[in-house]
Parts: sequence; C-alpha cells; structure tokens
Amino acid sequence: MKQISSDFAPPLKLISPFFRFGVIFYALAMTALLFFTPDFHYAQMDIAGWVHLFLLGFVMMVIFGAMAQLVPVVLETGHAVVEVYYIIMPLLLIGSIVMVAGFWLAPALLPYGGLLVLVAMIIFAVENFATLRKSTLKSLTVDTVTWSNGYLLLGILTGFAIALGLAGEIGIHIDLMLKAHVYAVLGGYVVLTIMGLSLILIPMFSLAHGFEERAIKWAFKMVVSGVAIVFLAALTGLESGMYIGYLVTIIGIFFYLWQIYLIARLTVRKELDIWAKSMLFAYGSLMLSIVLGIVYFLNDKESILHASVWFLLMGFVASMITGHLYKIVPFLVWFERFAPLVGKQKVPMLHEMYSKEGASMFFWFSASGVILSGLGLLLEQDMMFKAGGSFLFAGALFLLMTMNKMLIYGKEETKGV
Repeated sequence: MKQISSDFAPPLKLISPFFRFGVIFYALAMTALLFFTPDFHYAQMDIAGWVHLFLLGFVMMVIFGAMAQLVPVVLETGHAVVEVYYIIMPLLLIGSIVMVAGFWLAPALLPYGGLLVLVAMIIFAVENFATLRKSTLKSLTVDTVTWSNGYLLLGILTGFAIALGLAGEIGIHIDLMLKAHVYAVLGGYVVLTIMGLSLILIPMFSLAHGFEERAIKWAFKMVVSGVAIVFLAALTGLESGMYIGYLVTIIGIFFYLWQIYLIARLTVRKELDIWAKSMLFAYGSLMLSIVLGIVYFLNDKESILHASVWFLLMGFVASMITGHLYKIVPFLVWFERFAPLVGKQKVPMLHEMYSKEGASMFFWFSASGVILSGLGLLLEQDMMFKAGGSFLFAGALFLLMTMNKMLIYGKEETKGV
C-alpha cells in the first residue's frame, strides 16, 4: 500500500461545498425517482434530465471535491492553481441546474447549461494536467488520473454537441453521439477514477498491505482500451466494434474485481462499519450489473438493460461514493480543526464525528431501495419501483443529516484556534 501525505491538501472551505451540494443533488435525484415509472426509453428527455441530475449534480460534484483533495496528496505536490476550484464549483452547480431544467422544461436552455458545465470541466481537467506535470511520481494512480481526465474532456465535448443538437443548433446523429458520450463519461472518467482512487483508499481504510498489483494493471489497460474502442466505434457507426469494446471493458472490470479480492484477503480491519458495508454492497451490485448486462446482450430485453444500468449507477457508483464520504469527510474536518490541538487537549476519534445510527439507517434504507427499485425495473412493476424510490428518499434524508453533522463538527469549539 502506498503511503500518502496530507501536507498538500487544500483547505476544507474549498472542498466542503462540493460535498454539501453533492448530497443535496443526491436527495433531489432520489425525490425525483418517485415521479418516474419503470417502463421508459433512454431517449426520453425526462430520463436524460434525471441521469444528468444524478451524474453531474451528485457524482461529478463529489468526485471533483474528492479529487481536489486527493490528487495533490497522492502526487505529493501542491495544486498548480488551487483557487480555480472556487470557480469550478459554482460553474458546475449552475450548469447542472440549467441542464436539468433544459431536459425537463425547455430544451433551448441545454446549450447554456452545457457551456457552463463544459467550462467547469475544462478548467478542472487543465488544472489536473498542470498539477500532474509538477509531480515526478510514476504510478498507476497517476496514469488513471491522466487517462480519466482525457476521457472527461471527450465526454463533455460530445455532451455539448448533443446539447446543441437537441436545441436544433447543429445537425448530428444524436444516438451515436450519445453512446460515445455516455461511455466516455461513465467508463472513461467515472470507472477509471474509481479504479485509481480505490487502489489508494481501500487498502488504506481496510489496513491491507503487501498485495500484488498485476491484476489492477491489466484492468487499467483493458478498460482504457475498451472505452477507446467503444468511443471510436460509436462515432463512426461501427456497431461490431462497440461490442468488441464492451467485451474488453468487461474483462478489464473482472481483473479489477480480482484485484479487490486480493486486497480484501489481506485486510486486518474486521469491523463492518458503514464504509465496509457500502463496499460489500457496491461490489456485489457491480457483479450483478455485469451479469444482467451479459444476459441483456443474449436476449435484448430492454428491462434487463435498465436493471443492469441501475445496479451500476445506484448500487456500485453511488455506494462507492457515499461509503467513502463517511471516511474522507471526517478526516478532512479532523485534520483542519483538531490536528493542531493534538498534544494540547483531548481530540475526537474519526468515528465519533458522525452518527453511527444515522449512517446505519442511511445504508439500510438505501440498500433496500436499490434492490427494490432494481427488481421493479427488471419486472417492470411500478409499485415495487416506487417503493424502492421511497426507501432511497428516506436514506437520502439520513445522508443529508449525517453529512451536515460531519461538516460542522467542532466548528464552534475550535473557532479562533
């Protein structure tokens, strides 16, 4: 396990708004689920609006905040221009709101929201590349940051082209461009980012040491190649090439799962806290998503694809992010407010900085909601889908409460210290 340093971490006031607004967007996305039915098509504007509410508002917002803190820490060098994150957050926030409004209310708004998001992500990617250039470290995590940011740029550029196309500004093949956009963002940015950071965070939080990294190296190569194949095949309309890319990506993810298994065998932390439960649920959901995806390619039933994507997004991606929030946020708050007090007065332990009961309620409501809604999508049962949505909404409320407690913990007690 690579040891990391916190010497280059930016201040909490820069990062905390990403987490605050991220969980608010998560709660809004869970609320919106109550107004959808399990029979739909991905080309529907309201579905596209929900996907962007979830991915831009929650996933990207939280990942950007986490990357603002973790990238310089892992690279052991300060940000090239850390102040740009004060610009990135409002651009991403307003752009996400305008884009969702465009999908749900007025398509003419899409280019404006898309432009704000495009600018935010270009600034983010350029600053990350500039920070990477400052570092002399060579590691797989550095490579994943490099490639994921490249795919992020490709994804947002194709997304902006789609926004212009939906608004009637340019003529493009939206279906093909949509496939390239989705795969570049989900497979190229989100999955690669999770792979790279989990190689640092999961061993650190599970106290695993001395594991082989051959599997993750193969996983990285396969996912990078698979995403590239799908992206190019989608842009050129070569459907057979897309299937090859899907297969290469899936093989890469199996290598990644094997790497996680190798790490899990060496863990010395046996406590099933909120983080450990979230990781187990996330990887179980990922395996289920892959199985359903393979079944979909064999029989081409739309509801199976819906369930597969659902378990990927809500079961894997959301659980990975929320589970790590319960580790990352307490550490950031502790490091800023209590680290200077070590040796002078009693300081709290990290696990004391959030409500275990609230975190447990969040996990069980959310896990139950993911399973119920996933079954509702698979069986196209509206009542089951909405029941799951209700559980997810309740879980989101507990996430909001526990996140607020973590971010304000010790604020008054340490003021002026």
